[in-house]
Amino acid sequence: MREQRSHRLRVVRVIEETAQACSIEFDVDDRNAFAYRPGQFLTVRVPSERCGSVARCYSLSSSPHTDDRLKVTVKRTTDGYGSNWLCDSLAAGDELEALPPAGVFTPRSFDADLLLFAAGSGITPVISIVKSALATGAGRVVLVYANRDDRAVIFAGELAALARRHPDRFVVVHWLESVQGLPNAAGLAALAAPYAGFDAFVCGPKPYMSAVREALTSLGVPKDRVKLERFSSLGANPFERATPAPPAQTRGAASVEVTLDGVRRKLDWPAEVKLLDLLLDNDIEAPYSCREGACSACACRLVAGEVKMLNNDVLEDEDISDGIILACQSLPVTDAVEVSYE
Repeated sequence: MREQRSHRLRVVRVIEETAQACSIEFDVDDRNAFAYRPGQFLTVRVPSERCGSVARCYSLSSSPHTDDRLKVTVKRTTDGYGSNWLCDSLAAGDELEALPPAGVFTPRSFDADLLLFAAGSGITPVISIVKSALATGAGRVVLVYANRDDRAVIFAGELAALARRHPDRFVVVHWLESVQGLPNAAGLAALAAPYAGFDAFVCGPKPYMSAVREALTSLGVPKDRVKLERFSSLGANPFERATPAPPAQTRGAASVEVTLDGVRRKLDWPAEVKLLDLLLDNDIEAPYSCREGACSACACRLVAGEVKMLNNDVLEDEDISDGIILACQSLPVTDAVEVSYE
């Protein structure tokens, strides 16, 4: 199995955002490989004395429209090896191995009005969307941001500065558990009611996201206007060599046309071979990270035909209805399939 090409990123600086969170800025030599959309994430390799390395995904808090450097923000978790190592061990001049940006948590248009919900480190991809929308779009942006207390608010100063700079377009509403208690559907619905016609994006811990979904449902917001970003731990390590798959038994007629970076290829597609494996084995550098159906890094659009996904822990029904599939979990159902990487 051919591995996806990773890159070495040089750390420019490590910024302490709060007592529990830090941001890491990188210099990137290959800007084409690391072109990204607001809301996407990086998969990085964290060295480990126990197993060689572990892979972790962290959202990009920089914006491709306003920031010269790539930046991820990491919040420590209790007994979290990756987050604590990154915050404690990295310094300017160090290098970190990473896969190119991936993910589908990004608006289709920055001219749309956006209602953004974040809790804790869920602000990381959201602030990238905020900065991009304010810099390049024409729509209004409303952010509801929940934290334990004011000391836990990541990017507090930056958000306040953006609100001052764009008073007619950007509104920030802070929900502090120390003052208002845990976020609940009724309270969130009251805050969101004036903006129920906006496109909604939600990122944070599962209970918070569930409360937001309940609130938006009570306001009649259609599911296809709500986008969720889930954080999942990776079980596999995409930086380590994968175990070769056993030879597949071909069924003969299945084929797939794939368009990636403007290049179209047509391949025979054995029935038992996952789409991502097929592409990598044919030297097509398709993006991926977890290979488990849990991160959306390998997401592509089904243009024609039908596939079956063996596992899906990240795509919503609306994503699937919109033609989004996970290449790492897809098998052919129809004899001819066409997919495109956008």
